[in-house]
Amino acid sequence: MIKNNKYKIHTPTTLVIFGATGDLVRRKLTEALFNLYCKGFMPDIFQIIGFSRRDYTDEQFRNFLIKEAIKNIDLKYSKEDLTGFLNKIIYQKGFFGDINAYKNIRHKLNKNGNVLNMCANKLYYLAVPPNFYLEILNNLSVSGLTMSCSDEAGWTRILIEKPFGRDINTAIKLDNIMAKLFKEKQIYRIDHYLAKDTIRNIIFFRFSNVIFEPLWNSRFIKKVEIKLLEKEDVESRGSYYDSIGALRDVGQNHLLQMLALVTMECPESLSAGSIRKKRAEVFNSIMPINTIKLTKQFAIKGQYEGYRNIKGVSPDSNTETYFRIKSFLNNSRWGNVPFYLESGKALKEKRIEIIIYFREVSKLICPDSYKNHYYQNIFTIKIYPEEGIFIRFWSKKPGFLQELESRDFVFNYNRGMEIKAGEYEKVLLDCFGGDQTLFTSTEEIRYTWRFITPVLNNWGKNELYTYKKGSVGPKVSI
Repeated sequence: MIKNNKYKIHTPTTLVIFGATGDLVRRKLTEALFNLYCKGFMPDIFQIIGFSRRDYTDEQFRNFLIKEAIKNIDLKYSKEDLTGFLNKIIYQKGFFGDINAYKNIRHKLNKNGNVLNMCANKLYYLAVPPNFYLEILNNLSVSGLTMSCSDEAGWTRILIEKPFGRDINTAIKLDNIMAKLFKEKQIYRIDHYLAKDTIRNIIFFRFSNVIFEPLWNSRFIKKVEIKLLEKEDVESRGSYYDSIGALRDVGQNHLLQMLALVTMECPESLSAGSIRKKRAEVFNSIMPINTIKLTKQFAIKGQYEGYRNIKGVSPDSNTETYFRIKSFLNNSRWGNVPFYLESGKALKEKRIEIIIYFREVSKLICPDSYKNHYYQNIFTIKIYPEEGIFIRFWSKKPGFLQELESRDFVFNYNRGMEIKAGEYEKVLLDCFGGDQTLFTSTEEIRYTWRFITPVLNNWGKNELYTYKKGSVGPKVSI
């Protein structure tokens, strides 16, 4: 256990998880919270309140977590750690529309604060489908649970999962409601991709090494591909996924955030305000795809064969499980450089990477027989399954002949790493500590939806290409 760390919170703190028996709690949150507890990063005095409609006692909820979530954790910690962690967890049965359940939460919050006669910190985590956000927010307000003691002690914060809204109008409506209940510094909109170590390292690689940044512009870079490819299909999420689609699920958030980190200008500092401002500037510069003609020209949507047979999916569904978008940035650094955003389900492999293609060498030094070959430096940021940076360059083959061959410079991000923080561990830790760098701002949300919404509105006019499961997606180019 790490002690005396700079993240330690000494004020009593309560985390309330709405949707505590859902998929996110089973797959991600429980493990992240348990690891933080065992590493000594949780507040000195804390409790976790699980909120769900199941008829559980505290003990039954803890047994649920052991069976459904903690069983998947490699228990490198002691039984005492597990017991200590579980003893911090209590349960509140209730429906999201039941105001009496919120009053019971308030009673439990006061009980935790009274341990040291202090006002407890309150963190509300909305691990629920987006259609429940407004109902929960309204009941938090009506029951008085959004009130903070002060900015210094007894803070109140809210963690909200993506997608934040369905389009620009719903995002603005949700934002306006949240603005009445919380200040911007209290709102933590999650994009867990920003917490991936390899993605966080992009701005350090760019701005801390002089050999990269002078070449990072349209004069030297020809095109950029950002890929989030998934081997898994929709599985048991048919009903939810059919109402969302791939573009809302990962396009408006994950892919655009990766685009921003690759293309943003150097921030004035590593503060949350500086970095979020530069990301927002990128989103504001994306050239719109706002007509049917442009959508057909610059966007492709696909659906894998068999998707319509999944439980919860409409038999005539036109929801995309794959998309590819060609986009441009309207600024001096990136003019005329195409950025390809691609994602899909049920593909050949799971692979997440950013590929930067440099322009061909204008004067190639090699034998005449090589003049017609295509030589290009390629800079690849690999996020999954490898984590690192691969740079393709050209050199003379060993031996007597003057022949060129490609070589890769490889930077393995995980090599020699003793401490590796999970994405949700980092998200939770930064929220406890009040650091919003890894969370999206109001500006970012509005600019990204401003770009995505016209594409969604015109999707119905695009041809829906089918592709086989296990393939590379539709064989159509843009």
